[in-house]
Amino acid sequence: MDTVDAIELGFDPDRLNHLTTVITAAVAHAPYDGAGVMVARTGAVVLQEALGFAERATRRAMRLDDVFHLFSVTKALTTVAVLQRIDRGELSLTHRVVDIIPEFGCRGKQRVTVAQLLTHTAGMSAGVPPVSPDQMGHLETVVAAVCQQGLEALPGQEVSYSPLVAHAVLAEIVRRVDGGRRRFCEILEEEIFHPLGMQDTALGLRKDFAERRVPVVVRDKSEGLFPPSMLESFNFLLTEEAEIPAGGALSTAADIFRFAEMLRCGGELGETRILSPAIIELATTNHTGLQPNNLWNYTRDVRGWDEFPAYLGLSFFLRGMGIFPTYFGTMASPGTFGSMGAGSTIFWIEPERDLTFVCLTAGLLEESRSMDRFQRLSDLVLAAVVD
Repeated sequence: MDTVDAIELGFDPDRLNHLTTVITAAVAHAPYDGAGVMVARTGAVVLQEALGFAERATRRAMRLDDVFHLFSVTKALTTVAVLQRIDRGELSLTHRVVDIIPEFGCRGKQRVTVAQLLTHTAGMSAGVPPVSPDQMGHLETVVAAVCQQGLEALPGQEVSYSPLVAHAVLAEIVRRVDGGRRRFCEILEEEIFHPLGMQDTALGLRKDFAERRVPVVVRDKSEGLFPPSMLESFNFLLTEEAEIPAGGALSTAADIFRFAEMLRCGGELGETRILSPAIIELATTNHTGLQPNNLWNYTRDVRGWDEFPAYLGLSFFLRGMGIFPTYFGTMASPGTFGSMGAGSTIFWIEPERDLTFVCLTAGLLEESRSMDRFQRLSDLVLAAVVD
């Protein structure tokens, strides 16, 4: 992918290059192992780098075509499949889940809506699905188990982040509205990845990814949100057949850039339209008010953080207003939106400056420390824009 002159697009080249200097220094001191990074303005790429190691243990250098585990960035892909059904009138945000998945309607879940699943206000479990590890990638089994679970909070009452189960249910909603003819991975491939030219993206470990895959290695084993063993288990959980709609996709930085550009451009990339501008505007509007995200409860003791607003759209995280820890950088405008994945991956779109940032890393950090890292890197990108 060609890059253009940074000065022409309003960047200070020295400030922009400082981003790669900071990442390279971090890799040298081993907090994490490497990164695939892209920065663009108005769709024109000004920086594209593969830095450090894809696998430090074997000294394998990072390459531009390396394939990363996306973790929760996968939620953004699944969410777009849901939004497409709303655009087509096949589904609505006010639909009750039970009207599409009848067996879901038990143990207090009868009133849960599609919107509540997307905004993490459905009260769904924050734990792993109650299935054996070898069944984690079997969507039908996971959804059947989730349907028998109760809730951890009353629907609509609080932001209770669901790392895995809410988006499994959303994927099954899409599959059933589709008529049950296709697997969810096929829907993503045929309706999002292929149309957008995302040739190196898949739900599950495609055979041709094997030699380019960046393995999941947890570098920072501090007390945090996700047990390191659970994260590293994705090295074997993600088979070719595995469907984990909340965290089981793999992709390159360049493909995630194409996906982010589609969002920045109001739902289209080139001559291909995936979503309407109206649904993207709705999806990137704050729907959780000033409610905090229970995801960060642990940081009040472990890190001494104060409570701060969740600022969630329809699965997309927003920058919002105020000074508090944020993946997107403290300098970002309130409407900045994007997605991030467990200790390692991020993309965001900053609409006021027309910026797109993608950073996929090797060597996972504890989640709050990953936020610290991405806040710093994001601010470096924003500080490089001088015109």
